[in-house]
Amino acid sequence: MEEKTIFLSKAAELFIENGAKTVTMDEIAKEFGISKKTLYQKYKNKEELLEEVLKHKLDEVIDRLQYLDDNVENAVERMICRDEEIDKVSHSNNNILIRQLLKYYPAIFHKHMLNFSAKFAEVLVHNIEKGRQQGLYREDFNPEIYAKIFFQLVMSYDSSPFFDTEVIEREYFMQEALMLYINAITNEKGKEVLKNLQQK
Repeated sequence: MEEKTIFLSKAAELFIENGAKTVTMDEIAKEFGISKKTLYQKYKNKEELLEEVLKHKLDEVIDRLQYLDDNVENAVERMICRDEEIDKVSHSNNNILIRQLLKYYPAIFHKHMLNFSAKFAEVLVHNIEKGRQQGLYREDFNPEIYAKIFFQLVMSYDSSPFFDTEVIEREYFMQEALMLYINAITNEKGKEVLKNLQQK
């Protein structure tokens, strides 16, 4: 399993640096010092490899999110804590891999985004449950719907016709989207915790 993880991590780097369409199976085989035949024994085509690479990268992100969930006790604090790994992912959202996936492999991209949305929503729903138990979040909203709304909002930065990315920086947009979401789900006690955390 470790060998497969290393392979997928290195393959992901190739795709991220050069693009989903640009990188060929020949180049991947050469990079790993294996024959093309051996590579095709593992993956029947590039599309299958791409799907596996995207799943691997998604699992890494979700594992990191869950780690933070487990290690930051206060639900509100958990939502506003910054994490370098997550920041890296959000900054690379519009890289050449994503652009080429959208253009040349839309079905794979769509499937990946559905998986991402579902897993990201699970993490947020868990945070909402925790926040409710701690008496920090409102009880009168649907956690699954709010989690998906937040995910859609966060992912809209690169694709929405309403945001000029030349004027609105990604980091500022993400921070404002997060504050909009947290203020929507917190009760008075949660807002007080948020205010105290922001003053630190």
